[in-house]
Amino acid sequence: EVQLVESGGGLVEAGGSLRLSCATSGFSFDDYGIGWFRQAPGKEREGVSCFSEADDIAYYSDSVKGRFTISCDTAKNMVYLQMSSLKPEDTAVYYCARSRDPYCDGTYYPSEDWDHWGQGTQVTVSS
Repeated sequence: EVQLVESGGGLVEAGGSLRLSCATSGFSFDDYGIGWFRQAPGKEREGVSCFSEADDIAYYSDSVKGRFTISCDTAKNMVYLQMSSLKPEDTAVYYCARSRDPYCDGTYYPSEDWDHWGQGTQVTVSS
C-alpha cells in the first residue's frame, strides 16, 4: 500500500525556516517522481517543487526558487522540503505526492500526473 505522511509544519515568523518531512512507503523513488504542493485558503493548489530520481532533476516554482530545497533520503524513504526566508504568502497546507511515473512535470504539475497524496501539514508564516 502506498502511503505518504507529512510532518514538520508549524508557525514561524517571516524570514524564518522550516523543514517539512514526508514519510513514504509502498514504492521506490527509482520508479516514481515525488513532489510538494501547497494550497492556501481560497486559492487553487499549486505545485511547489518536484524531484525525479530517474533523471536526478529538481524543479521549483518561481515563487520559491532560491528559497526552498527538495531532497530525498532513499535509505529512509523520506522526502524533505527545506524552506528558508519564509514569507507570509507561503502560508498554506503543504502536501507531498507521488507521480504516476519516474518523472515529474515541474512546470505545470498537471493533476492527472499525481496519483497518491499525503494528508497535508499546515505552515503559517506571520508577518
